[in-house]
Amino acid sequence: MRQLLLIFTLSIFIFAKSINIPENFQANFTQMITNPKKKVINYSGKVYFSEASKLKWEYKKPTKKEVCTNGLELLVVDHDLEQVSKYNISKGFNLSEILKKAKYHSKKLYLADYDGKKYTIQVDKNNRLQAVAYFDDLDNKVQIAFRKVKYGKGKLSSKKMTCSYPKSYDIIRG
Repeated sequence: MRQLLLIFTLSIFIFAKSINIPENFQANFTQMITNPKKKVINYSGKVYFSEASKLKWEYKKPTKKEVCTNGLELLVVDHDLEQVSKYNISKGFNLSEILKKAKYHSKKLYLADYDGKKYTIQVDKNNRLQAVAYFDDLDNKVQIAFRKVKYGKGKLSSKKMTCSYPKSYDIIRG
């Protein structure tokens, strides 16, 4: 009986593990995209997350770019091309929902099924986000690693979450 109680208690602990989902976070990131022909492109920069659906990616290398979304619209500012692309989106990379659907797999690893894609999520010792990997709609393998992650409470300022660009940039609606 005692062993059965111990097994039951341990199974609750194992299956109750979940990822700490922040109200907001900021981090440096590296992103490696590998296409089906094994060609690799590496990006790096800073990412901001706020209010469950707002994301801002500031790409520093290899090109200077900003990508902002509120879950409904995607804005891509390419500073090298002096161009802004605006897209209405019906589905996208909803980090908060992906993390909510994540199920404990093994030490520091979680798996999530969201919107027809499978995500592998790595966490640190405090169950805070460290990396995400998945295959995108073009069968590219996408791996994003986060460093110097700062979790916070409340919303990040709208200025921090907004992509800015000069009025002289060309605007393309997709």
